[in-house]
Amino acid sequence: MGDQALERKAEQNRELKERILRLKKERNAIILAHYYQRDEIQEIADFRGDSFLLAQKAATTDADVIVFCGVHFMGESAKILAPGKTVVIPDERAGCPMADMVNVEGLRALKRQHPGATVVAYINTSADVKAETDICCTSANAVNVVNSVESDEVIWVPDKNLGDYVSKFTNKKMIIWEGYCNTHDMLSVRDVMEMKAQYPNAKFVVHPECRPEVVKLGDFVGSTTAILKYCRESDHKEFIVGTEDGVGYQLRVDSPDKEFHFASKYLVCPNMKVNNLKKVARCLETLSPQIHVPESVAAKAIQSLERMLQVK
Repeated sequence: MGDQALERKAEQNRELKERILRLKKERNAIILAHYYQRDEIQEIADFRGDSFLLAQKAATTDADVIVFCGVHFMGESAKILAPGKTVVIPDERAGCPMADMVNVEGLRALKRQHPGATVVAYINTSADVKAETDICCTSANAVNVVNSVESDEVIWVPDKNLGDYVSKFTNKKMIIWEGYCNTHDMLSVRDVMEMKAQYPNAKFVVHPECRPEVVKLGDFVGSTTAILKYCRESDHKEFIVGTEDGVGYQLRVDSPDKEFHFASKYLVCPNMKVNNLKKVARCLETLSPQIHVPESVAAKAIQSLERMLQVK
C-alpha cells in the first residue's frame, strides 16, 4: 500500500472513530472488545478483555446498549446476563467453529450415559448448550470451576485441549468432548521449536487451547489475561507467544519495551477479524444486528453463567 493510500485509510479511520464516539454518546452505549479483535477496534473500546472479564462487564454495565466486538456466543452471554440491555454485534457472521462442535442432542445423550456427572461448559458454547449446563467456565477459571463442583465426575465440553490441561489439576474423572479451537489447534511442536531456535533467549507463553504436546513446551501456560499479566510483570524482555495474534495489541500497550514473536503466522481467528470500524459504526447507527436469546433458554443458561462468575 502506497503512502497516499495509507494516509487516506488513516483519515477514514479517524472519521469513523469520531462518528463512533458521537453515536456511542447518543445511544448511551458501551463498546466491549475481545483481545482477539483488530487493533483499530481495541483502540476505540471502552473495555478490552477475555471472555470472563467481558462477561463480568456486561453483567454490571449501566449503559443502555452493549456493542459486543467478539463472536456470536459472546454476544449471547452478554444478552443473557443483561437481558434489559440492547446487545448488538458488528457482524452476525462472526461465529465460533469450536462452539458449533457441540450440540444439545449430543450433550443430552452424554448426560444420560453419565447421570451423576456435573456438566462444565467452556463459555465458548451456544446459549442452547449453556442451558443444558450446570456451570460455565473460561480458560481463566476453568481449573477452579472444575474443582468447585461436588460430583466426582465431570462432563467437559467442548474443547478437548483445554480439557486435557484441566484434567492435570483435578482428581475429578473428566469425560471430555472432542472439540477444539481451529486457530490454537493448528500450532505444532515444529512451529514452536523453529521459533525457539530463531529466538533462543525468548520465553514461550502458551494458551491451554493449544495441543497438549505444544502446551508441554511452555515456559508459562495460561489464559489470555494470565499471559498478559505474566509478560507485563516478567523481568524477561523477549517472548514467543502461542495464542491468537490480536493479543499483540495489549502486549505492546502493556510492555512497549519488550519484544513479542508469535509462534506462527497462522494464529489468526478469521471470525474475530470480520469486525471492523465501519461495521461498529453501522451497528451503532442502526442498532442491528441485535442478539436475541429465547426467554426459555436464557432462564436456564443464566444459572450456569452466574455460577461461573461466582468462582474466582
